[in-house]
Amino acid sequence: MEQMRIAGRVTYQSLESGFWGIIGDDGSNWLVLDMPDQLKVQGARVEVTAMPSAQESIFMWGEPIEILAFHTLPKFR
Repeated sequence: MEQMRIAGRVTYQSLESGFWGIIGDDGSNWLVLDMPDQLKVQGARVEVTAMPSAQESIFMWGEPIEILAFHTLPKFR
């Protein structure tokens, strides 16, 4: 599987039991499996390097990914 770079905003979705994800700058939804605690801030701007995940999820939202590396971005971008 190929690594990808995703820039966007962190979001908490309260569907089902709740989960964290990223809404990409391009409008795509990414379901983050094991979101790092440092990124669990609603609305935080982030850029991540991730891999698609083959792991099954009960959530019907976004494409599942695993974060390999990340950093936060300035709020106004």
